[in-house]
Amino acid sequence: MSDQEPRKQADAPGSELGETARQMRAAEPYISAVWKLVGGAVVGVLGGYFLDRWLGTSPWLLLGLSLVGIGVGFYGFLHAMARLGKRK
Repeated sequence: MSDQEPRKQADAPGSELGETARQMRAAEPYISAVWKLVGGAVVGVLGGYFLDRWLGTSPWLLLGLSLVGIGVGFYGFLHAMARLGKRK
């Protein structure tokens, strides 16, 4: 309920938000979910790459942390999408 009140105010006549701003606000949960997916994978790959270089264990930490990062990214993405499904 409290989440919908700012939108009502933004859609009210005389609102300072333009059409593009309203569309971006509506797309924000989806953009956030995609960033969770991409961010988990990127952090896993970069972490594995730099740990491999530092510890000299190439390519095992890169492979392992990449898989963990992709898994965490998918979990975050699916969690965000499930929350969106419950909201509607």
